[in-house]
Order: sequence, then structure tokens, then C-alpha cells
Amino acid sequence: MRQGTRHLLTAIALWACLPGIAQTPTPSQTDTPATENQIKAAYLYKFGGYVEWPAQSFDKADSAFVIGVVAADSFAEVLEQTITGRSMNGHPISVRKLRHGEGFTGMHMVFISHTENAALNETIAGVKGQAVLTVTDSERGPNAGSMINFVLEDNKVRFDIAPNPAEQNKLKISARLLSVARKVLGRTS
Repeated sequence: MRQGTRHLLTAIALWACLPGIAQTPTPSQTDTPATENQIKAAYLYKFGGYVEWPAQSFDKADSAFVIGVVAADSFAEVLEQTITGRSMNGHPISVRKLRHGEGFTGMHMVFISHTENAALNETIAGVKGQAVLTVTDSERGPNAGSMINFVLEDNKVRFDIAPNPAEQNKLKISARLLSVARKVLGRTS
């Protein structure tokens, strides 16, 4: 079995644990194996369905759900392909490419690539107090305050969740999502 196929099967198996997941491709529906970025993009899309944002996070009922991608244009393109034609809890989804130092106004989720390691603490600090879900793929992510951090384990994309920073930003992560995380970090309750 090819490595990419194993990644896709792992992602599908994890999604199967989460009820209400629809339109997940099966191996027979894809022409090529999923890449690591495709799996991470699919996870980002799925994460949004298992996080509750405060009502005031959206200006209007039909406001876009905005995912910012910091310093990872190729990943942003993969994410845009993944979300095309989809919505998040009734909101159209848009992807915004961000550069270091740009603000996070209007964002609901921000993916911070490991290429931003030098400025990771500063970038995550930029969303403190805002209802923005931070997702990283860096070993330093959890220590910097990331809420969800991708990890590779046995050549599979997995994720750890730190619910405390999310709660501090008035986000509620579903117990269903917590149950499929590789680790739940820093849980005090």
C-alpha cells in the first residue's frame, strides 16, 4: 500500500468516528493518493464543524467563514481546492493568504505553517482574545499557544488539541473532536 493511500485511509477512518461527516472521498473516488497538505486541508475543513464560535463572530447570517493561512501559499491553494463549493455551518468559506505581521480581523481560523517558527509566538499572540481557532504544524505550536497542532506519527497526519487556549478565546471544541485527537494537552478540568 502506498504511503499516500495510507494517509487517506487514516483520515477517512478518523472522520468515520465523527458523525455527520459527508462527502468524504473514498480511495476509489480519487485518482491520486492524498498528499500531506491535502489531508491537513481536509482536517481544517472538518475541524470547523466541531468548534463553536460566539454568535458575534459573524456580522451577518450569510457572512463568510474565513480561514487565514500564514506564510504557506501552496498550502492555501490546496485548501482552496478542498473547500470549493462547501460551506461551514451555513457560511460560505473563503481562504485568505496572510503574511507575517498581518492582522487577523475577520478570521475564524488561522493555519500557521512551521515555516513561521521564528515568529510563531508573536503570530499566535496576535489572535489572543479573539474568537480565532489557531492550527499549526510545528513542534513548538502547543508551547506557543496553538489550539490544534498537526503531527506526523508513523507516517500519518494526526493532531493534538489544547482546549484551554480555545476556551480563553471563547471557542468551544466538541468532545467528539477531542475524542479523536492523538493527545488532549493541558486539560485542567
